[in-house]
Order: sequence, then structure tokens, then C-alpha cells
Amino acid sequence: MSDIACQLSFVRSTLPAEVTLVAVSKTHPAEMIREAYDAGHRIFGESRPQELREKYEALPKDIEWHMIGHLQTNKIKYIAPFVALIHSVDSARLAEAIQREAAKCGRTIEILLEIHVAEEDTKTGWNIGELKNYVGTAPFARMPNICVRGVMGIATNTDDGAVIRRDFDELRRCFELLQPYFGPRFNTLSMGMSHDYPLAVECGSTMVRVGSLIFGRRGLKKPVL
Repeated sequence: MSDIACQLSFVRSTLPAEVTLVAVSKTHPAEMIREAYDAGHRIFGESRPQELREKYEALPKDIEWHMIGHLQTNKIKYIAPFVALIHSVDSARLAEAIQREAAKCGRTIEILLEIHVAEEDTKTGWNIGELKNYVGTAPFARMPNICVRGVMGIATNTDDGAVIRRDFDELRRCFELLQPYFGPRFNTLSMGMSHDYPLAVECGSTMVRVGSLIFGRRGLKKPVL
């Protein structure tokens, strides 16, 4: 069994059955993704649209590709024909642009609404008050080619577990506040990465985004054990 397969098995063993694992493969070559694929994994996350398209073209078509990084409106076209889920919808402008590209492709694109909860101003995302106002508007209702599946967020970059837990609890609160605006398909709370996903799961995460624990840090050939 390869190092990547071993690490995948380890991470899966730490997750409840109802939590989805997104293996974050950004910056890693297609052959490393293929190792994870051969170990049975099918859900991968990327942060750059053009890199995502190249990997889509090079790898098996039963892979479920997630866009997890900041997405510019002029880059949606690279991924609209095939992307399974866009985690990082952080503005009305982006949601409306995804609707237009999805309509051109004749498909519905599933999205998550990214909410800003971290202390760093550099992180992107909606303010929950603004988001609640927006999802109740007529323009939002007139977007038949997007399906809102839930919310995504990133906790403050800190070693203070209390701060991280506070951020995750706030994300869960936002998720619960927004549920009445949507149907039963609004069931995804994407939070937690390699360094904090166990705490995210404790706080109610249904989807975690784990990269370095599986593939290693950028530039390393083996996972960080």
C-alpha cells in the first residue's frame, strides 16, 4: 500500500460515516491523485480553475471535482461544464455569474455559500446579515441553474482551540439560520482542514477538506505522518 493510500485510510478511520472527505489535491500532480483514486477515493478539491480543468481532462471521469478556492467570475467558464460543487461562493456577483455559466452549459451547478467567521480580514466570505438579506431577494430566487447545498467557512489560523471552536460554532449557527430558506438538500456544512478537522467534526461538520495529511505539503513527495 502506498503512503497516500495509508494516509487516506487513516483519515477515513477518524471520520464518522456521515462526514464526507474531500481530498485536497491542489498543487499536487495528477499521478498523486491517481494513487488516491486507485485506493478508492473519488472526491478531490482544487483551488485554481485552470489547474482543475487540466486535471479533469487527464484523470478518470468518475472523479467528483470540488472547487474550494477563491473563484474569479472570469474563470468560472473553465470549470462550469463539469464541476460537482463550488465551496467558495462569497458574493452575489459570483453567484449570478455561476448561474449564467451553468445556463450556458445546460446544467445545474451545486454551490456552498462561504461565510466569513475568522479573525483575519484577509479571509473572504459573506457577513451573515448581508447573506440572509440576499437569499430572500427576487434576484436570488431567479437562479434556476444553481442549487445551494449549504455553507463553507475557514476558522482563524491559530493554535488556540477555543478560538477555532468558536468559529466552527458560529458557522454551524449560520448554517442553522439559513436552513429555513432552502429545502432538504441544504445539508452540507463544509468546515475543517488537516490541522483542525477533528474539532470541526465535533462541532457538526458534514464535509472536511484534508490535503497535507494525505498528500504531504507542497513540494514534498510523501505525506506528513
